[in-house]
Amino acid sequence: MKSRDLHTWMWAEALSMLDEADRLQRQFFRIGGAAGEPLPAPVWEPPVDVIETTEAIVLEIALPGVSADSVVISVEPEFVSVSAFRAFPLGSSAGARIHRIEIPYGRFERRIALPTHLLELRGRDLANGCLRLTLVKKEIT
Repeated sequence: MKSRDLHTWMWAEALSMLDEADRLQRQFFRIGGAAGEPLPAPVWEPPVDVIETTEAIVLEIALPGVSADSVVISVEPEFVSVSAFRAFPLGSSAGARIHRIEIPYGRFERRIALPTHLLELRGRDLANGCLRLTLVKKEIT
């Protein structure tokens, strides 16, 4: 391999790693704020599965370590919003050494675009780290 080929390969690999880091940051963190207002703390978005049956739309939202009591669900025009706070797993344990943090923590919010005027929230269940929301389709008359 020529030294020029090695140089090109190294740059391509470095750029690929930067692209992956940027993708992961966009996946887990979103920063917002209106003009003139201070930016809020970083907000992460949990992954969501959206499954449609003939009777309903079911949302499966991954919320590891989040208590059911802390979850706020809001059905707004054109979207469903789920928010809460996931505490750092060990708090401030004395002597703890962090080796890897991959599961996000802190305040989160996830908005899922849906035709909410055609749906009614009928079920809410948090089990095994997943929140299941069942939105039943309304009868159109």
